[in-house]
Amino acid sequence: MQITRSMKMADMIHMNYLLLPIISRFNIKLGCGDKSIDQVCKENSIDVYFFLEIVNSFHDKNYFPKKQLQGFPLKLIVDYLRNSHEHYLHVKVPYIEDLIHQLLLDSYSGNTELSTLINKFFNDYKSELEDHINREEIKVYPYVFAIEKAFRSKKPSPDIIELTNKYSMDDFIHEHDNIEDKLFDLKNLIIKYIPPPEDIHLCNTILIELFRLEADLNDHARIEDKVLVPKVKFMEKWIYEHVLQ
Repeated sequence: MQITRSMKMADMIHMNYLLLPIISRFNIKLGCGDKSIDQVCKENSIDVYFFLEIVNSFHDKNYFPKKQLQGFPLKLIVDYLRNSHEHYLHVKVPYIEDLIHQLLLDSYSGNTELSTLINKFFNDYKSELEDHINREEIKVYPYVFAIEKAFRSKKPSPDIIELTNKYSMDDFIHEHDNIEDKLFDLKNLIIKYIPPPEDIHLCNTILIELFRLEADLNDHARIEDKVLVPKVKFMEKWIYEHVLQ
């Protein structure tokens, strides 16, 4: 069932509670009563069409309107990606980290070797995710906005070519590492190799959160690869054609 602007925000959440983290990335608060999605978006100065494309792409894995998403301004797309970064770094990862520390304390406090191994797997993943996000925040997004500014000017300066020679979306594609690999290794370690924990419910909660994080990151990467990259590459191509004429 596709989510529409006339649907009540509360009904959407009842239909798919997994959309709650996505809603929070738009800074939408609960307590929306019987207001429609359209009403809530207007009250929060949110582009309702962009909101619908994002929540529908998360709600239905077969729904991914990359052409429609590419039509939205880069600021909308990047703001959403940045809010996702904030969620990963300051909400999801710290929560999983606390759960893992609790599991080690409750079930493996006497097994220093195993605790060290699990901590190493998680810390390696956390470090790789932080590096990945920092690279995008510091390097990629400023480049993206510089390209957009040159494209919108319709009279790009030759200096923009020097910028693209130093870094381009092809470089981004090349360095866009698969941060899910280490996440899979951590899940595999817990599922296949550690001794059965005393608190199986806590262990299951950790695995569920890791699987949810993995799915979220895959959707995040899909927006980058299928929406952000081709949109900026189109601008790069236009700039090359008009600056070098």
